[in-house]
Amino acid sequence: MATLTDFVDLSQQSLQLCALSVAFNPIFWNIVARAEYRNHYLTRIFGSPYNGCYFLAFTIFTLGIARDHVYQLALEDQPYYAPVHQPILGGALFAIGSVLVLSSMYALGVTGTYLGDYFGILMDAPVTGFPFNVTGSPMYWGSTLNFLGVALYKGKVAGIFLTAEVFILYWFALRWEDPFTAEIYAKRERERAKSRQGGKSQ
Repeated sequence: MATLTDFVDLSQQSLQLCALSVAFNPIFWNIVARAEYRNHYLTRIFGSPYNGCYFLAFTIFTLGIARDHVYQLALEDQPYYAPVHQPILGGALFAIGSVLVLSSMYALGVTGTYLGDYFGILMDAPVTGFPFNVTGSPMYWGSTLNFLGVALYKGKVAGIFLTAEVFILYWFALRWEDPFTAEIYAKRERERAKSRQGGKSQ
């Protein structure tokens, strides 16, 4: 009778490293961004909120590339399972995920993509066009589809488990990020309203 260990080699260090990398990235950028919002330490170090945000963007992007590379290495070390090998579906999911990620980055720009809100770089209005008319978090769900697409393309059960980890962590990240970001913009609106009232009273 087949067991999980027939499809997933838990002893591989590459798998363990990938699982740690998947967990580390969203935890890292949330902690760093919130510290910046409260203390503005990156803004002070780099001389402006834009420079601080660009540094964080470069760091997050680099960590993402490293994570994706480790994911590829981890799958290479894992057993192949024929029923999971679905190259056409995997390729389609990867293509859809890439469109969501890239179009989101294009619509938001660097500061919009990489937590510029926490640096005080706020957008004038919410982006409502594609891909945000498909999902409110195209970067996260597009990235999740990319992970799943690669797992199916390579026929690796371990990739499906790692994709589940990505999904869970992004889900929790959104539950943590969305209310905080909403409060940043709500605070701006309160300040604008207060400023308008002050102007009228004069």
